[in-house]
Amino acid sequence: MKGITEYRALSQRVLAVAVEDAIGDWAAYVDAVPGYNHDQEAGRVAVHGTKLTVELAELLFPEWKRLKWRR
Repeated sequence: MKGITEYRALSQRVLAVAVEDAIGDWAAYVDAVPGYNHDQEAGRVAVHGTKLTVELAELLFPEWKRLKWRR
């Protein structure tokens, strides 16, 4: 499984998740969730969510720009 490092709730039922892999690159994913427990729901988003564009991901997670984007 991917290593979740940070998430942002875009609404109660939508999460964006930033993920860093072992080689130091990153990507971000988004998906709808039930909205009951974001800490638990973020893992599913990291595995099954839709990958964001680098431009949108950097807006949501600006501190991650220092890492290489996973293509």
